[in-house]
Amino acid sequence: MYSEEHLYSIALRECNFIGDINFFKLVRRFGTAENVWKTHKKELSKTDGIGTKIISDIGNSEHLKFAEKEIAFCEKNSIKINLRHQNDFPILLKECDDAPAILYQKGNFDTKLKTISLVGTRNITAYGKKFIEDFFEESKSHSYISVSGLALGVDKEVHEQSLNHQIPTIGVLAHGFHTFYPSKNRKLSEKILEENGGLLTEFNSSRKPDRENFIQRNRIIAGISPATIVVETAFGGGSISTATFANTYNRDVFALPGKITDKYSQGCNHLIFQNKATAISTIKDLLDLLGFNNLKEKMEELFPHSKITIQLSENQELIYKNIAENPHISLDDLSEKISVPSHKLLPVILELELLGKVKSFSGRQFIVI
Repeated sequence: MYSEEHLYSIALRECNFIGDINFFKLVRRFGTAENVWKTHKKELSKTDGIGTKIISDIGNSEHLKFAEKEIAFCEKNSIKINLRHQNDFPILLKECDDAPAILYQKGNFDTKLKTISLVGTRNITAYGKKFIEDFFEESKSHSYISVSGLALGVDKEVHEQSLNHQIPTIGVLAHGFHTFYPSKNRKLSEKILEENGGLLTEFNSSRKPDRENFIQRNRIIAGISPATIVVETAFGGGSISTATFANTYNRDVFALPGKITDKYSQGCNHLIFQNKATAISTIKDLLDLLGFNNLKEKMEELFPHSKITIQLSENQELIYKNIAENPHISLDDLSEKISVPSHKLLPVILELELLGKVKSFSGRQFIVI
């Protein structure tokens, strides 16, 4: 289940000055974390943006000892260790420049399903609660995974409504699996695992739920999904950081508007005012924007007797077939798969979109319709 690469990845990430970005720079150049660990520092320092200070702690035997203990902990607690550079990550998260080098996982995560992130204040109101209930009731016939932060308030309601409607849900934690915060949600986390959902964290078993971890955690919630829904938040609430990350990653952001006098609608209203989020008018419209309602079905309703057969060109057929076989494939992965530069793919994909054969989502990923 675990390899030498897991060992050296944990040790490398534990080094001083080796954050997620520097980690990825080094393994991209030298191929593996083990190679980085065993390469002479003079050679490592030739990497762009990597100076002698950054690599000074690489090779420290204490980090290897820690990594051995961490792997033993993961083995004992049935924790999967996902490595970004070994393509263990969901496609959308992997393409984020500051994605974590390592993602620890308990339970299940079907990466073939669409993910939708929903976040908001710990001080949920009846208005926010009703929206979440209605959202899951109206979307229950669709196959997707909900993602939230397993905090109190909006997060708790998202996970509970997912379970009530038999929709898998993922909780992203701000600490290692050796503890649980908030303790009130421990039973909910167990229920998530029992119901085919999962828990994710970038933090190893030495990391406590420190305040700064929650902002760091939010970038995973934003990066893992093509869309983030902000249900309720005050000015400066943690959900604002999630929306900011989502905007940075070129993801869709939706916010539930409310009265300007309601404290926990003010953050959502401000996101909408700044054009950092699309206002949610109705849940039906939201589901359309999320790509849940099949466009082909709509066309059939408008033109019930129309049957048009479109002959695709050789290039269109090749791209269409590969997207059909790999739903939500990203532009870069499609380019690599069929050995065609991405700038040559885009015009053909646009043609397929105009023909109603392909639909694109934010983050440059595609499905057939």
